[in-house]
Amino acid sequence: MQKSTKPGNVEEYIATVPPEGENHVKEMRAILKAIAPDAEEKLKWGVPVLEQGTILFAYAAHAKHINLVPTGPALEPFMGELGDYKTNKDSVQFLYAQPLPKDLIQRIAAHRLKDVVENGAKWKY
Repeated sequence: MQKSTKPGNVEEYIATVPPEGENHVKEMRAILKAIAPDAEEKLKWGVPVLEQGTILFAYAAHAKHINLVPTGPALEPFMGELGDYKTNKDSVQFLYAQPLPKDLIQRIAAHRLKDVVENGAKWKY
């Protein structure tokens, strides 16, 4: 039995993404890094996160979608715009079959960053 190798960094993580999701993952990464350029990028729980005093957001690639995990409080103001997407308590799913809603992701990420910087919001996952 061959031992599976876990990615050691975000580039290795992206290399494991299904081909149909690779562009979504790269776009998500670029959007989040642009919103939080001072954040440290690393893997936690086997998925990419950006941290700046606390985890700002995580994202995870799956077989047919990518999850953005900015925490529930960061999603609340946008719930009216998320009706076309599957949401969970702290995350939203974007299917690979559809283009990423870049503007919406930018606004969610900016809201989360502002909440952390101005209000000391913590990671609640």
